[in-house]
Amino acid sequence: LFLQSTPATSIPTVQVQGQQISLQPPSYTAASQHAEQMKKPGQNFMCLWQSCKKWFQTPSQVFYHAATEHGGKDVYPGQCLWEGCEPFQRQRFSFITHLQDKHCSRDALLAGLKQDEHGQAGNQKPSNK
Repeated sequence: LFLQSTPATSIPTVQVQGQQISLQPPSYTAASQHAEQMKKPGQNFMCLWQSCKKWFQTPSQVFYHAATEHGGKDVYPGQCLWEGCEPFQRQRFSFITHLQDKHCSRDALLAGLKQDEHGQAGNQKPSNK
């Protein structure tokens, strides 16, 4: 996420359909930016973006991570690459709303994990990386 130097009190927000969505970082207990993809105690929510698979403690941490790391201005690929999601072309602001509504609610994250455990997380083709 590339932000110009702004006072530490300012929080990036995006305006989506008249709604202000705050991209305030949730309070992390472990401040490691390069979290290994190991599940730590209390981390029950996983980012299911393509091959990310990072674990977080709360749905809001997953949303903040996905909105900035996968949906950031310089990295957003133009469509949602969440496991099992239809790859429609979306504007970035539309994607942020979609992410919050469809993938980062508590229920959606728990449902996605159940699918992932059973190896039926949608119809994504394996990436050729």
